[in-house]
Amino acid sequence: MAKALVAVVGRPNTGKSTFFNKVVGKRLSIVEDTPGVTRDRLYADVEWQGRKMTLIDTGGIDIHNEDVFFTQMRRQAEIAIETADVICFFVDGKTGLTDEDRDVANLLRRSAKPVLLVVNKVDHISQNDNIYEFYELGLGDPIAISAANMMGLGDLLDAVCRQLPAPADGEEEEGSIMQLAIVGRPNVGKSSLTNRLLGQERSMVSDIAGTTRDAVDTLLTSADGSRYNIIDTAGIRKKSQVEDESLEKYSVLRAIAAIQRCDVAVLLIDARDGVTEQDTKIAGMIQDEGRAAVIVVNKWDAVEKDTNTMEQYRKEVCEALKFMDWAPVVFLSAKTGQRVHTLLDTCDQAWAQWTKRIPTGTLNDVLADATADVQPPAQNGRRLKIYYVTQQSVSPPTFIFFVNDEKLMHFAYKRYLENYFRKTFDFTGTPLRFIIREKKKEA
Repeated sequence: MAKALVAVVGRPNTGKSTFFNKVVGKRLSIVEDTPGVTRDRLYADVEWQGRKMTLIDTGGIDIHNEDVFFTQMRRQAEIAIETADVICFFVDGKTGLTDEDRDVANLLRRSAKPVLLVVNKVDHISQNDNIYEFYELGLGDPIAISAANMMGLGDLLDAVCRQLPAPADGEEEEGSIMQLAIVGRPNVGKSSLTNRLLGQERSMVSDIAGTTRDAVDTLLTSADGSRYNIIDTAGIRKKSQVEDESLEKYSVLRAIAAIQRCDVAVLLIDARDGVTEQDTKIAGMIQDEGRAAVIVVNKWDAVEKDTNTMEQYRKEVCEALKFMDWAPVVFLSAKTGQRVHTLLDTCDQAWAQWTKRIPTGTLNDVLADATADVQPPAQNGRRLKIYYVTQQSVSPPTFIFFVNDEKLMHFAYKRYLENYFRKTFDFTGTPLRFIIREKKKEA
């Protein structure tokens, strides 16, 4: 199940980053007593009372400041609000209620999301009276905390957990529907590809409203009866919100939300730009979340080609995304429709590998071949022994290797085993997870 997203928002200098750092347990955000220090949205996975969530720290919202810097921070926060499941609205208990707080409150009310009103900098119980004026905002009971002194954080996190979407029970119903996320930087053609897929397939198309991210996903049934839920992170239903290149870094959060709830992630790359730093970041998220993936080089019609252009480009993509060299690369043009028809077949194949289970006997036969071809490494006179391997789970395929000493399993040999398994069983389009476990000697 996807982790819920919790956005921390408010006007500048209300202690959002201090709270974020205390909860995350690391100094991830820069904390300064100057408005506007947190420029980029930061995110981190946290757990409280058994509930996992992704916490998002945002820059301060200054509604009326038309400076480019503040405009971008405002847009960044708006995307966090739009994508979040729960919003923690921070105000300053020392400064008191301001017109800027009222402006942010109006923005949050329009979002129709669960909002927790957090009065920060209430450093002593004697200052609790400072919270009452914030009732005027009409956002329910204020929660008093002191992020700097770590007072009230548990109560706030308890309140967050009460507002989180209930864990899904019956996900079996969706088992026959592939969750397909179209992700990538702004302006690489995500919406064009989605529309081309929907328009090209002579199929039944319906909108599914009310998903956990407030997105409008689109259900596609292909000619052969296969069903796909297309998650378009460009937000094609919201024409008023046009993304431009200056907002490239703000696409990360939408990608997180989509990747966390998809089966197969389709990463779009602009053929004219090649693999950018942002593409690498999004690819890293796909790998970290353990999702199947297909890399799509879009706008292939705009590239001058000769006989070897495609193969050379494929090598460059694989070199730039070495950690994801297991993902197939598809070249197409969403604009002209060139080779778009091949994409769903490739996604089907990636999904099949992502959900593949190998019998234990077969696994151990292949392991024996692999260790015979290349002997396990030794260190200080001790050699790695791999007793046996078993598949723990699928989505992605996860294997447990029982060994004599975990420390003897070098990264290079682990990589060798992964490549051997891939060569033998295919596994194109899916990451693999290897867990190394020491087999305890009997007492």
